Amino acid sequence: MDKVISKKRTFKAGWLAFPAIAIAYFLISNTANSSGSRYNLDMDKIKVSTVTRGEFTDMIPLRGNITPSKSVYLDAIEGGRVEQRFVEEGAMVKKGDKILALSNTGLQLDVISREAQISEQLNNLHNTRLAIDQNRLNLKRNLLELDFEIKQSERKLKQHKKLVANNLVSQDELKAVIDLTQYLKDRRTLVIEQQEQDELIRTAQIAQLEDSVAQLNKNLSFARKNLENLVIKAPIDGQLTAFNAELGESKSRGSRLGQVDIVGEYKVSALIDEFYLGRVFAGQTAKITHQGKDYTLTLAKVYAEVSNGRFEVDLTFNDALPERIRRGQTLQMELLLADAKPAKMIPNGGFFLDTAGKWVFVIEQGSDVAVRKQVRLGQRNNKFIEVLEGLNEGDRVITSSYSTFIDMQTLKLTQ
Repeated sequence: MDKVISKKRTFKAGWLAFPAIAIAYFLISNTANSSGSRYNLDMDKIKVSTVTRGEFTDMIPLRGNITPSKSVYLDAIEGGRVEQRFVEEGAMVKKGDKILALSNTGLQLDVISREAQISEQLNNLHNTRLAIDQNRLNLKRNLLELDFEIKQSERKLKQHKKLVANNLVSQDELKAVIDLTQYLKDRRTLVIEQQEQDELIRTAQIAQLEDSVAQLNKNLSFARKNLENLVIKAPIDGQLTAFNAELGESKSRGSRLGQVDIVGEYKVSALIDEFYLGRVFAGQTAKITHQGKDYTLTLAKVYAEVSNGRFEVDLTFNDALPERIRRGQTLQMELLLADAKPAKMIPNGGFFLDTAGKWVFVIEQGSDVAVRKQVRLGQRNNKFIEVLEGLNEGDRVITSSYSTFIDMQTLKLTQ
């Protein structure tokens, strides 16, 4: 038997089915617009920029640190134990002021040992000279005795010659006196030769000892200087920084103890990506704004070494230094790689990473549709990108990231 359906019930069922149909329609419509070459995009989620004409400057942003223009490092020439700190880190020092005192027992014993060696050699030198003087005296005495004996022998020979003539002395006695006289003369000659030889030997010994004493004195001078180097002094006038030495701490030879910086003379040290190595050279200009004032710097030095994909440069201020800057302070700069030139430009944005500058989304004039367009871009800095081809002055370009719609051909912009 058929059942009659009331109108009220039919209306209620239709009303309940309407939301499901609407949701299904919305999903189908949105999918159709987003899955193909067209994408609906909220204007509030993108950034739109206008192509302008102006002066394009090829520059790169730099982040540098304030460092002293000249610093002298304090290294331990000789190792030792920290005995005394005369000043604290940050103190202003004058050249020659005591900063730190080390102690080294080995150096002190070395100086004492060298002093003892010098004393020993000086004693040997004194004894050698004394021996030479004694030999000279002995020579004089020996020669004096020989001369006396020779005179007596010659007088006796003269007498024997007279006695032989009167047959009072035999020929043998005369010959004995002649032989004795000749022996004494030969002996005198031998003594003189021996003394001359001894004189040469002693003189050579004295020269050798004097050289040894001079060398020992030189070594002692170095040892004493090393001992004096245990007291670290300021090499220049300036401020003591990076002071690293505590009482009782042992420092090895060559250890870095600190440095003295010239106050009032600063430079800026910065690291630059090696990509710019061929475009960065000494003499280029950098600009900086500090506390509302503009300053210019000149790139003074480019270090050839590349470390971790970056190389270091030093920049100096052209005019007066900014007020209240401190060592280690960080500054933001812009390094000008070339002179400014007239060009079409668009602001730099996230789109460049997505498209590599080969294409952009351009909003058609008088519409809410953005289309994909091929372009050729040139140099870029941290603010602008040079436009070479594909865009005209006044074109509106989406410059924010394209990551969510990078595969689309057309964008429908909604409010």
